[in-house]
Amino acid sequence: MAASLWLSGGGERLLRLLRAGRSALGAGLSLPARAGWRHLHGTRELLGTPGIKVLMPALSPTMEEGNIVKWLKKEGDTVNVGDALCEIETDKAVVTMESSDDGILAKILVEEGSKNVRLGSLIGLLVEEGQDWKQVEIPADAGAPPPGAPPAPAPAPVAPSVSAPPKLQHQPGKLQVRLSPAARYILETHGLDPSNATPTGPRGIFTKEYVDNLGTFTEIPASNIRRVIAKRLTESKTTIPHAYAAADCVIDAVLKLRKELAKDDIKVSVNDFIIKATAVTLKSTDKKNLNIRITLYLWHILFVVNMLETPVENNRQQMPDVNVTWDGEACRRLQSIDISIAVATDRGLITPIIKDAAAKGIKEIAASAKALAKKARDGKLLPEEYQGGSFSISNLGMFGISGFTAVINPPQACILAVGRARPELKIVEDEEGNEKLEQHQLMTVTLSSDGRVVDDELASKFLETLKANIENPMRLALN
Repeated sequence: MAASLWLSGGGERLLRLLRAGRSALGAGLSLPARAGWRHLHGTRELLGTPGIKVLMPALSPTMEEGNIVKWLKKEGDTVNVGDALCEIETDKAVVTMESSDDGILAKILVEEGSKNVRLGSLIGLLVEEGQDWKQVEIPADAGAPPPGAPPAPAPAPVAPSVSAPPKLQHQPGKLQVRLSPAARYILETHGLDPSNATPTGPRGIFTKEYVDNLGTFTEIPASNIRRVIAKRLTESKTTIPHAYAAADCVIDAVLKLRKELAKDDIKVSVNDFIIKATAVTLKSTDKKNLNIRITLYLWHILFVVNMLETPVENNRQQMPDVNVTWDGEACRRLQSIDISIAVATDRGLITPIIKDAAAKGIKEIAASAKALAKKARDGKLLPEEYQGGSFSISNLGMFGISGFTAVINPPQACILAVGRARPELKIVEDEEGNEKLEQHQLMTVTLSSDGRVVDDELASKFLETLKANIENPMRLALN
């Protein structure tokens, strides 16, 4: 009864339409009709395999965008959690991105060599194991063509044409310039605008010789690291009140000790002694007897091995108030002394960190500095190896620089600039009180300090203590 009523009410007509549609699909109906039928009877297989998104991660605190250097997996490869997916150039270094999911790499959406990829951008898709990775569904916002889309036709080659150079025309509101005929021809040929330049010819005329130099430059693209360095240096110089103080240190004892260590095949640099002396100067100590481990083997091995505990009187108060950072509102004194060392690379300057430098011996500091510098030049530093730090050291002595001032690396409060060793004659008195000339090796160290947290008196005391520690390297073994 109900069926007959339904048929009489128009249902029979609807059945005929549906049956006609089903037979038409079997005969090869066009794509729109198939799409409409799939809309009525959609399945997961017809819609594609759902993908797991791989997004551009934040690999450093200051990173805003990155470059895809190299994909370490290819489409169709099995990926496990922790596997290296690709290498990404951040604002600090080239860092390996690890997978946070298991599956199969189904689609690479951002190819190798892509520049300035914003954080959170979709760079690839994974699918779960066992699924058809070739049928992965591409999100509409991925910016990549959907699967099976025909490639865009290549543009037809256009025959080169030579266009006439634009004529220089006077625009209302712009200052009229006076040009010699030769200068006008050069400007029109190369499309240069003289309105922002100052003429140097007689009666305010632009001459040919001056115009020849207007457009002679080559633009060099800046890497992510270079752009971030430029931004941070500008912020440092414009927001931090830099104060400077310098001291000349006699390094005869350091050079003599370094030579003695080399006889036992212990290779350390002058900069390693500077790092150790700086860390010891920043160390917080009490004015009392300290149990310090020293060795009785050879006097110069004091810097390498600690074997015997001997009580030593240490009456020199060090400078923990310089081991501070400024977070914009308050000063923070840090417990750990982590020395950032400036390393020049092809990508720019980076400052890997020697952690807890005051607790390390000279030999360990030398090994750490060498390994970190190599990783920095190879672009292989891990984020934890260059993020943080409490005090920076920049040494240009190996380039023959006698002295310079360095820019503070915020949020740190200080950076020490180290120059080269240079011979100088000094008048000294012998045991009998007679004056004589002696040659000494001097080295200039310049402290740049944040005047908000390290005042001039504190900076002066720091340099005084540092100078004493450098000139008497035996003290470094007692800390």
